[in-house]
This record gives sequence, structure tokens and C-alpha cells, in this order.
Amino acid sequence: MISPSVTWPLATMPFLSSSLLLLLTVSTPSWCQSSDTTSPKATNGTPFPWDKIRLPEHIVPVHYDLMIHANLTTLTFEGTTEIEIAASRPTSAIILHSHLLQVSKATLRRRVGERLTAEPLRVLEYPPHEQIALVASEPLVVGLPYTVVIDYTGHLSGHLNGFYKSTYRTKEGEVRVLASTHFEPTAARMAFPCFDEPAFKANFSVKIRREPRHVAISNMPLVKSVTVAEGLLEDHFDVTVKMSTYLVAFIISDFESISKMTKNGVKVSIYAVPDKIHQADYALDAAVTLLEFYEDYFSIPYPLPKQDLAAIPDFESGAMENWGLTTYRESALLFDAEKSSASDKLDITLIVSHELAHQWFGNLVTMEWWNDLWLNEGFAKFMEFVSVSVTHPELKVEDYFFGKCFDVMEVDALNSSHPVSTAVEDPAQIREMFDEVSYEKGACILNMLRDYLGADAFKSGIVQYLLKHSYKNTKNEDLWNSMASVSCVETDHLFTTSLGCCLHRETWASGPIAGFFCLHQHWQQEGLDVKTMMNTWTLQKGFPLVTVTVRGRNVHMKQELYRKGPDDASETGDLWHVPLTFITSKSDSVQRFLLKTKTDVLILPEEVEWIKFNVGMNGYYIVHYEDDGWDSLTALLKGAHTTISSNDRASLINNAFQLVSNGKLSVEKALDLTLYLKHETEIMPVFQGLNELIPMYKLMEKRDMNEVENQLLRDLIDNQTWTDEGSVTERMLRSQLLLLACVRKYPPCVQRAEAYFREWKESDGNLSLPSDVTLAVFAVGVQNPEGWDFLYRKYQSSLSNTEKNNIEVALCVSQDEEKLQWLLDESFKGDVIKLQEFPHILRTVGRNPVGYPLAWKFLRENWDKLIQKFELGSSSLTSMVIGTTNQFSTRARLEEVKEFFSSLKENGSQLRCVQQTIETIEENIRWMDKNFDKIRVWLQSQKLVNCRDH
Repeated sequence: MISPSVTWPLATMPFLSSSLLLLLTVSTPSWCQSSDTTSPKATNGTPFPWDKIRLPEHIVPVHYDLMIHANLTTLTFEGTTEIEIAASRPTSAIILHSHLLQVSKATLRRRVGERLTAEPLRVLEYPPHEQIALVASEPLVVGLPYTVVIDYTGHLSGHLNGFYKSTYRTKEGEVRVLASTHFEPTAARMAFPCFDEPAFKANFSVKIRREPRHVAISNMPLVKSVTVAEGLLEDHFDVTVKMSTYLVAFIISDFESISKMTKNGVKVSIYAVPDKIHQADYALDAAVTLLEFYEDYFSIPYPLPKQDLAAIPDFESGAMENWGLTTYRESALLFDAEKSSASDKLDITLIVSHELAHQWFGNLVTMEWWNDLWLNEGFAKFMEFVSVSVTHPELKVEDYFFGKCFDVMEVDALNSSHPVSTAVEDPAQIREMFDEVSYEKGACILNMLRDYLGADAFKSGIVQYLLKHSYKNTKNEDLWNSMASVSCVETDHLFTTSLGCCLHRETWASGPIAGFFCLHQHWQQEGLDVKTMMNTWTLQKGFPLVTVTVRGRNVHMKQELYRKGPDDASETGDLWHVPLTFITSKSDSVQRFLLKTKTDVLILPEEVEWIKFNVGMNGYYIVHYEDDGWDSLTALLKGAHTTISSNDRASLINNAFQLVSNGKLSVEKALDLTLYLKHETEIMPVFQGLNELIPMYKLMEKRDMNEVENQLLRDLIDNQTWTDEGSVTERMLRSQLLLLACVRKYPPCVQRAEAYFREWKESDGNLSLPSDVTLAVFAVGVQNPEGWDFLYRKYQSSLSNTEKNNIEVALCVSQDEEKLQWLLDESFKGDVIKLQEFPHILRTVGRNPVGYPLAWKFLRENWDKLIQKFELGSSSLTSMVIGTTNQFSTRARLEEVKEFFSSLKENGSQLRCVQQTIETIEENIRWMDKNFDKIRVWLQSQKLVNCRDH
């Protein structure tokens, strides 16, 4: 699964999360009702025969026969689930999951010789654990085949998880209803009784009853349709491969489709509402190309005969990897050739790549339990980078990928972070695992491992992992064992010496003999111990700060846990196996050193003017250069910044500001380093500069310092054309810079945008604006009441998701408090503006210097309603909490936040996001107290702020 795919503008700085987004259907979360020391009681008052959240392992499903009949008028459904089960020890109680379903009948079938017996089962329900017990009159016999038959009914969910209702409006204004599924992580139990844990894999046969005007699709191809009554058809789908319940999917709709075949005969189809099917061509071509890439890369054929991609009008997360039927937000799949931007194309390609990678990582091989969710999501996020860099090199995905590592470090630097692999049990804890740490950190440490082992050895390891564990479930150690078994093979990157050590060929070939012994000592004397190394990255939270001190030819290195906050923080004792890489002023050949101890020393062949660690940003760590190290690197950037790569320049910007946070570098030195940006043309360093400077400006706005102008980037802004010309990265850079300039009221930008908006409005919105500057134009046009009203009317009628997204952001940056309040109220209703958009709207209004008090007030006053619509632990709720509070920087606001969340008790006070936002506000206060006056003086000295008292 992937988080919502819209690329929100940097100027609005929304909180981006890679978490699961699900919606709540009951007011009291089941995980808050943990069982006490007494035996649990079923709803009828009798003892419930199981007291754990996890299901017992002595009964396992083998095969499901599902029949689902949904009524899209009454919004109800009925179903029959037949489950073949196997018992490994005698038991009278069959425990499985069911949530918000009304079971009317349960039967146990058993074949004895030629005779088929059937006995009724007693049904007990235990809602706190979303479980039912089917109790037989006598224990099941080990080794005999049994089938459980369950008849039940339910209501289509009004939210966006389980089996739920979605609607769309045709261009003629007719509202049409469809039904779709979203089961990850724990919502299959809302559609059919099942063993709803990832390790309980089984085969599924699905039958869907529907009216003739609808079409049904599921994981597998349609085998036949039969008439079961007048006006009622039953579609029979082929049997699935062995898979987990959360991957089952079915949709009943009036969608249309387009299709193509891969070179290996897999039918790939895109499904969408009829009025938008013409926007499906790009995703179809991308899906075919990417599916073919993965078959070649993994050396494992895609195991199903078809792969459908469906654009769902109401969809909370970005996309979902259901095997053979991946589902998406419309904006994550549909590309409007006239209105979609370069970043839209990148987003769609990455999301399709992510979900297709899951067909191997996650579907074919699945984590055993949600504590290792990163084995699914981190790999899929990483494979976006691997696949798209090959299949779509023009998108320059590397410029996007490495920025994600810096984004997750912001979260991972907090005490409230968690290890990549973390113990979880209840549904809310599981939902909290769908976050940046599982996705982005998982991907970043995999990239670091690939750089360490070499691309060929890494690929061999993951192919072996997939082959060995196909249709099974795995843990962390299974991956490391596969990696270790292939890590000492000869590739272009590594080779085996007579001493039994794997060394990097480039170092061996170019380095002096002294360098060899130094590296031999530290690059694994006992060979590559991948498991020990990677456990340091997956089993402990956070990441290392490596401090480098150069003394002549000696480079002294020290590692410690990086934390935001004062430098006198207590030692934690955390150690990592850090695969260091570096270049120097004397050699651009990448040198390597594995730092496994607290401190170490390496010896250079000669003295150098500067040394740069973490080459290309491939490592998940930051570096502090003591003494005059930062001065040397700042001088390098000002004098000849292209000497090092754009990724290295971006990492210096990031690391410098991280070190300001823990007091190791002055804010003046970090700001001095950014001055070179006036000469920068590459997207990564500019974006990283924006990522550091904009939050700083927004903190200062909250303390009534409003005159900061983004002069640092003025030359770059002035050089932008108002066109769609150039490469994808050039176009993305243009879009973000012009938006930033217009939002911050840079006169040349505002004047140009006003002229464009006037023309566009006079044409009744039919003028074709350059797609890359449309958002900047709308953000200016919305600032007067007539422009706002015109944009909202266009929002209601537009069939372009890109246009609707641009309008949505523009509405959120209005400076009219009444308009912003109306927008919050209207989007929360979920009528014209779909409910799926509300979290983003609340976050974006929360970034608005006029709107942030409104957003915070809305969150507090509507909390009980919010947790009815958005589940505790979901990233929707997480993003709203953080997005409305994490730019606060006063003690008064901190006390407001603490008081409000502590009053919630079991309704949210214990959420990780609450701890994150409190930590962040405390850091903001400390940071601003220390640096506010220094920044004002520095800005005045650079003539970057008006000189007057505030």
C-alpha cells in the first residue's frame, strides 16, 4: 500500500505520511477494551473460549469459497463463506475474525467415507477483539478435512475500509454508486468471517452477485457468469494462488476498461469511471513496462494471468496492492494529458511501480506479522527507485528518492520514533506501523545495503529470498540469511580475497597498500556479517551522527545516536555498523570504511583540504565535520559547487541544519552555507534548501516576524519561464519555485499570475494554462472573493483530478478566515468535496499563517467526530494531529496541546503522533529561543529582511 500520492507544494509544507489510511465505523475503538485478568465474556454473557488478540494457530484455513451479494440501493450485502480448515490438535472451538457482520447461521461439514455430515455450530461473539467462536458439540479430529459454512449479512461501510460504498458524479450530474474493498491491515473481517492475519494464507474462490448493468472484478479472471434470478447474475472467478486475507479484493461498478498484453502474455487492464477512462493510457503503458521489468529483475514470472488497476472515486490511501487487482485513488492513476503536470507523471509512475513491486514483495512473500511490515513496504518503496530509474530514466527518480531519506530522519530523530521492526498486537498499533519509518527508512536502509554489497550481490540475495519463500511468510532474519549467502560472490563491486574478505574492487584497485590494510581491518575481518550489521539498523530506533576530525593524514571518527536537542544529552550506548563512504579534495574515487565501534581512525595517503562523507547520500546517517571542516566545505560550495554531486550538496545542507538542532553548529554557519544556492540549478539541493528554510520562516511567522523574503532564490526564480518546457526535474523545480514566490507575494510572480488568472477566468476556465504554473496562478487568483467563488465552481464540475487538486490547495492558501472556515466545514461533510480530501485540507490550512488557528481549533472541537470517521492509529489522524500543531513554537501553545491530548485519555492520548508533536513543539521552542535573534541579525546583515522592530 502507499500513502496518498498528490505532490503537495513545498510552500504549504504539508505533513506527508506513508501510513495506512483507514476509516472508522464504530465510535469506541476495540483496542481500548483490552481484556482484563478474568475470562472474556461473549455478547450473550457466556464465557468466550479465547482471550488473546492473535488467533490460535492449531486451526488453519486451506481454502475459502466466498459468495457476496451487494445491494447498491439499500447499501447492504449478504454472503456465504465456506472455509476448508485443518486442525493440528483436538478442539471444539474455531476462533476467527468477524467485525460488524451479523452471522445468521454456522455449520460444520465433514465427509466420512461417502457420507457428508453437517452439524450446527454455536456462534459466540467477542467484539473487543473482533472475533467469533464457532463451537462444535465435540472436538475436531486431527487430520480430518472439515468445512465451516457461515451465512451472514452486513452494511456497506460508509467509510473507506472493509467493503465500502463509493460514489461519483457523471458529467451530466447523475450520482452513481459502486462498492469496492480495502482490507489492509485488518478489514477483511468486515466483508467476510475469516482468519484475518497475514500468516494464515489460503486459496480463495470468489463469486459475486450483481445486476446486469454492473460489472464485477476480483483478484482472478472471470470464469463464467450464471443467471441466479431475474435481473441477477453471479460471476464466478478463478481460484487464487495461496495468499493472505488482506489481499482479497472485489469491485462492483459500471467502470469501463482498456487493456494491453505484456510480452509474457499477462493481460493488464485499467478500470475507471466512464467519463475518465480516456485518462488511463499513461498508467496502462507504465504498468506493462514495469510488470515486464519486475519479471526480468526478479527472474520470477508474475504468477497470475491478469493484472487489473482500478481508479476508485473514494479512496483513502494512495493505492493498495491486492493481488491481481490493485486499487488507486483516481489522482494516483489517471493522467490528464492537457492538465496533469510533470510531478503528476512522476507520482503515477512511482505509485504503479510500488504496487506492482508488491506483487512479489508482500504478495508472493509476505511478512509473518505486522511488526515486520517494512519487509513489504520498505521493499516496495525501494523498488520504486530501482525500477523507475531503469524504465523511465527521464523522470530522474533519484532526485525524489533521496529526499525521502531526509524526510524520515526528521521523524526518526525523535524519542517517540520506533525501530523499523517493532512489536505490535492490536489493530491501532498495527495501523501506526504504516508510517515513514516502515516505508521511507525501510527503503533508505535497503539502498544503503545495496551500496554496501553492490547491486549484483544485492539483487542475487533478494531473488534467492523470493524463490526460497514464495507463497510463505517471513521474518527479518530470513532476508538477511539470503543476503549473507550471496554476499561474498565476485561482482563488479565486491570480490573474495584469499583472506576470505569481501572488499570493494574500486578501493582495492585504486588505494595504496596502507589503505588496504586499513580497510581489511574494518571491512569485516570475519567476512560480511549482513545479519549483525542490518540488525543494528532494524532493531533499534534512530540513526547515527558520525563526527569527523581531521588531524593531518589521520581521520578520527566517532559515532553516537543523533537526537534533536542539547548537546549534553546522555549517552545511549547505541552503536551501528555504519558503511562509511568518502571522497576528498585529492581523490574523487569513493573510499569505504565500516565503522563498527564507538570510535576509530583511518589514515589517508596524503593530507587533504576537505573530506566529504556519505557519498551520494547512500548512507542513512549524518556527518559533523569538526574544527574547520564545515568552513572548508562551505568555501567549496561557494567557489566550485559542482566539484561534488548535487546529492552531496543537498546532504550538506541537510546535515548542517540538523547539527544546528543539537547545538554542534551555529545557525549562522548553516545559513552561510545556503548562500551558494543563488548559483544552484539542480533540483535536490534547491528542494533541500526549501525544506530547511521554509519551516524556519514559518516558525518566525508564528512569532510575528513576517517580512522575511526569499531573496536567496530570487535569481533562480527570475530565470524561470512560465511554460511547460524542459526536463521533468526542471519542470518540477519551476512549479515549486513559482508557487513559493507567489505565495510569499514576490511582486513579479504575483503580477504574472494575476494576468494569467484573469485570462483563464474570462475564458470560463477553458484557456489551457501551462500545467506546471497552474497552481501558482490559482494561488494568486483565489485571493479575491470572485476568484475564490469561480475556482470553487470549477472544482465542482472538473473531471481532471490534477485541476481539482490544484484548486483544493489554492483554496487552502486564501487569506480570508471566513472562506477557510467554510472550507473546513464543507470538506468535513464529505459531499461536494470528498471526505478523503479532508485530512489534506486541514493540514494545508494548518500551514497557512492566517488559517493555522482555525485548523487547530477545528481539530479540538471535532475530535470525537474525527475518530468516528478516521481510525485511531491511522495516518489520516496522524497527519492531522501533526499538521495542525508541529509549527507551534510558544510555551502557551505547548500547554494547549498537552492539556488537550491528555484530556482524551483512551481516545487518543497514547498515540505516537501525540508524543511526536509534543516533542516537535518543545524542540521548536528551544530552537527559536536560541536562534531567533541570531537569524534576524543574519538576515539583516544579508539584507534579507526589512530592518525595523517587530
